[in-house]
Amino acid sequence: MTDATPPSQTGRSTSGGLEVSTVADLCADIESNVADVIVGHDEAIEHVVTAILGRGHVLLDDVPGVGKTMLARSIATSVDCTFRRVQFTPDLLPADVTGVNVFNQKTREFEFQRGPVFGNVVLGDEINRAPPKTQSALLEAMEEEQVTVDGTTRELPDPFTVIATQNAIEPNRTYDLPFAELDRFMKKLQLGYPDPEEEAEMLGRTVGHHPIDSLEPVADLETLVAARETVANVRVESPVREYATRLAGYTREHGHIGVSPRGTISLLRAAQARAVVNGREYVLPDDVQAEAVVVLPHRIKTNNRDRDGKTIVENALERVAVE
Repeated sequence: MTDATPPSQTGRSTSGGLEVSTVADLCADIESNVADVIVGHDEAIEHVVTAILGRGHVLLDDVPGVGKTMLARSIATSVDCTFRRVQFTPDLLPADVTGVNVFNQKTREFEFQRGPVFGNVVLGDEINRAPPKTQSALLEAMEEEQVTVDGTTRELPDPFTVIATQNAIEPNRTYDLPFAELDRFMKKLQLGYPDPEEEAEMLGRTVGHHPIDSLEPVADLETLVAARETVANVRVESPVREYATRLAGYTREHGHIGVSPRGTISLLRAAQARAVVNGREYVLPDDVQAEAVVVLPHRIKTNNRDRDGKTIVENALERVAVE
C-alpha cells in the first residue's frame, strides 16, 4: 500500500487519525466482542468504549458480582494492549501501585521496578478498599499520565486508561474516594442486576468454560491510538461549548459543589466520542445530553438528602435551553 492510496481505502484521514466511519465500525466491533462475555449491559459497554476514545477513565460502582471486573477485563482483552490489574486492599501501599526504587547489589545502583500502573488499561479492583493515601497514588497518573517516584518523573504508556471498580456495600470496610479523585474519572457507571432472561443467557454461557477465556482482540494498539486522534479532532462549535458551560453553571448554582472545569472538559470529550460512534465529525447538543447523565453527577455535592447530583443534572437538562 502506497502513500498515494486514497484515505477512503486506507481508513486513514488526512489529520493522522482514522476516518470517522472506520472508528465507528471499530467501536461496534469492540462492543460486539465484549457483548459475547457481558450480557445485557450494551449501554454500559458503549459508555466505557467512548470514555477510552475520549481519553477518560471510568469508575464502575455497584454491588459485587454483577460483572464490573469482567467488563473491564473484556474491554482490555478486545484491544491487543498491555493490561494490568491492581487488587486494592487495606494494606496496599502507594509504591505497590506506582513502583519503587530497589538497590541492585551487583551494579551498586538503584533500579526502578515499575508498578502495575504502567499499562495501557489498568484495572483498579475495589479501589475504595484501600486507604486515601494509596488511592492518591493514582491522582498524578490519571491527570497527567505520569508518575513521580523519589523525585523522578516517568511517562506512562500511551494510551493510558484506568477502569476502577468500587464496592457499593460494606461501608465499614471501605473508604470514601477523595473528591479530587472522583473528579478525575470521566464517567461513573452502574450496571445493576440483569433481568431474568439476561441472567438465564449469562448462565448458559458461563456454566462451562467462561467466554472470557476464548475472547480474542479485535483491534491493536496502533489503531486505538489513531482512533483517539480522530475523536480529538471532532469539531465542537461555539454554541455547543456554551451549552455545556451553561449546564455546568446550573450545577454550581444548585449544588453545594458543582461541576468543575475539568468536568466540563470531560463532558465535551465524551460528546466527541459519542459523535464519532454516531458517524459524525461534529458534536450536537444531543451528544452532550447523552453523556451528561454519566459524566456530571458524581462531580456534584449537595447538602440536601432528597436531591443528589443525578437529580440536579436531570433538572439542568430539562431547564437549560439549547440556543
